[in-house]
Amino acid sequence: MPLEIGVWNAWIFMSSFILQMLAITLLGKRVWARSGHPADMKKSRTEKTAGIVGNAIWGLATVYSIFLPLNLGEIWFYIGLPVFLVGLLILAVATANFATAPAEKPATQGAYYFSRHPLYLSMLIIYIGTGIACASWLFILLGVANISWMGTETRLEEKYCLEKYGDSYRKYMNRTPKWIGIPKAV
Repeated sequence: MPLEIGVWNAWIFMSSFILQMLAITLLGKRVWARSGHPADMKKSRTEKTAGIVGNAIWGLATVYSIFLPLNLGEIWFYIGLPVFLVGLLILAVATANFATAPAEKPATQGAYYFSRHPLYLSMLIIYIGTGIACASWLFILLGVANISWMGTETRLEEKYCLEKYGDSYRKYMNRTPKWIGIPKAV
């Protein structure tokens, strides 16, 4: 499959991340300040390096998506599209849940009821769906490479939330699966 810049390429799917960042920006300073890495979040050198590597992988995948055609006539597109749409739905719901959560409490409703990290989960699903839709093993590998970055990010965010929210976050962690599942009865 030749790589060429095109209007009907995988960048259409990857633009969901840029649109999500734009939505968070437009939702106001309160939501923006909570997203990503709040100013009071401390990071070790390893965590900073992992963040740089993760962003580099995301950037590489995004640039690659500009050249990666979506082929409507192939079965892979029809298999990958619903996978991508599931990821997109999780991304949209989790973003809305995060934006509407009170600043003084952790996000625990909606998608956060079933996953402590639904935004990272959605990212992985979107990568896999896009890779399948384009029949690109390289794109799927870029998505899988993000798993190691996501692991570092989730540990950092959970440490921060434990410091900020204390026991209420610890109870949430004990009840809610890290990636996805049915919450435990407390």
